[in-house]
Amino acid sequence: MSTARVAYGAGGWLAAYRLHRSYRAYSIFLITLGAEWELWGVNGRMIYRVFLLLGLFTTALSADDWRVDTAEDWAAAVASSDGLVIEEGSAAPEGEAGSLQTVVKFFEMKQKASVLTIEQSAIWQNWQPIDNLGPSNLGDAPVLLTMGPDDYWMFGRYTSGRKRPKKGQKPTPLPPFTPEAAELEGFEGVELQTTRFPNQYNAPGGLEKGLGGYHAWQSRDMVNWVHHGPVTEKFSCWVTTAEQKDGQVYIYYDYPNDQDPHLYIDSDLTDGKPGENKGMAFADPTHGSDCAFIRDLDGRFHVIYEDWSPINASKRSWDSPIAGHAVSADGEGDFEILDPAVDNRTTPTGEKLTYQHPHWLQHPDFDSNLGEYEVHSPEQEAYGDWAAICIGGQYYLFGDYDPAGGHEMATGWFTSPSLDQEFVWCDKIGKGHPDPDVCFAEGQFYLATQQKTDYVSPGPWVEKVTARVGVDTDGDKAIDQWTNWAEVKESYDYIEGQSKQVSKTPATLDVSALPAGFGYQVELKVEDTTENKSKPIVEALVLGFE
Repeated sequence: MSTARVAYGAGGWLAAYRLHRSYRAYSIFLITLGAEWELWGVNGRMIYRVFLLLGLFTTALSADDWRVDTAEDWAAAVASSDGLVIEEGSAAPEGEAGSLQTVVKFFEMKQKASVLTIEQSAIWQNWQPIDNLGPSNLGDAPVLLTMGPDDYWMFGRYTSGRKRPKKGQKPTPLPPFTPEAAELEGFEGVELQTTRFPNQYNAPGGLEKGLGGYHAWQSRDMVNWVHHGPVTEKFSCWVTTAEQKDGQVYIYYDYPNDQDPHLYIDSDLTDGKPGENKGMAFADPTHGSDCAFIRDLDGRFHVIYEDWSPINASKRSWDSPIAGHAVSADGEGDFEILDPAVDNRTTPTGEKLTYQHPHWLQHPDFDSNLGEYEVHSPEQEAYGDWAAICIGGQYYLFGDYDPAGGHEMATGWFTSPSLDQEFVWCDKIGKGHPDPDVCFAEGQFYLATQQKTDYVSPGPWVEKVTARVGVDTDGDKAIDQWTNWAEVKESYDYIEGQSKQVSKTPATLDVSALPAGFGYQVELKVEDTTENKSKPIVEALVLGFE
């Protein structure tokens, strides 16, 4: 027993209590009680009860949240389950439905529960195929940008809409068309004209002459599209991604193709003219840009780009096992190269070879179309044409997936809880070379590709999950009162001034109406109501206390 403990008498208890009235201080105070118990040989709980009777404690100690998320947590927490597979720190239905009941979490003193939060897997398999998004005559790789609620944009090549003729045949002439004045909800005051394309209208900017690059279309509902005309030129036709900052649109393009990202900053997408060309934004040291730009919530611009240094990209759909990562304060330059976002290289052999690129000599400053790479073995997976989005702090990268072994290409995606951590593989969807982009619009998520099929998703959350919580009010480790069963799910919303950052409201059940108690128990029911391969995979239960 230390001198400090011996000297700390009964008056010291009261002084400590008066000095430290916070919940955390109560814990320190109880340690002090324990020390006096050692000194005096008195039961610490009896001393506490004496002080409780004297009114010296007015509030019970608050318990830490009861969190179930690791494999060990789940093994200890689940009392019984039916139809659920509980492994690797998650619970998922074996078939279409399942349920579980936890043990009763017991506390020495009464606690007041406040909210149950349920977290699901971030794998995001909850996608449904739909017809092609956007205008029917939008060509090349689609680029999506959400400027805010009811303000959605698509960028792509403006095509005639004519079907490509078979070899040796002449193109079929388009039938005559006379535009007429039109009105469209959300575009009041804009002089619109009908076009030969369904659900597409020309605004004044859309009547400007094309420049050989990308054009802009705007929608209020992701169904009807207003054409506003060119946003890039012929030399800048390899548009990869778009972002926004302070109401201005940052349109990034490779120049030459699969090389250094360049930038237009456009303050008016409706005028039918490209914005200010800022030139090269990022000197890609590896070739193969096909990049995605995304602003974090601190305003920094992150670029995710293809790194062709370990692969003959010309033999692998111009994709790579590495996604490089760099960051800039303003998105216009001074990028700092960081660790790769994705790195699935196999073993380097030390052998260096070259490949040829069909577009590099189109650039006036390029005197070679050769790129060098290091041979790796065995054959590598390849990814690219990146697109990025973040939902409640969980980042996703979508892109081409060219698997090893010559299997068919698809859209693949990765996820990470931070841009500072390497992304992990989630899944793939569809067939063909997708060159995808992703956005949040109309309360859901859209995945656009170059293929005949696009996709829509309500978000990473998979329905449906219902829950209830019970409380043991008298300490006999039996539940005396339950909440009603209630369905819980996440919801998502826009963040003002952000295009690719989406807010998330967690799936919660308010249990504050339950009385305080010595123990709590959770029951879950999960049901797979989707028509796709996704299932409601519960990864964490968190019961919070006041």
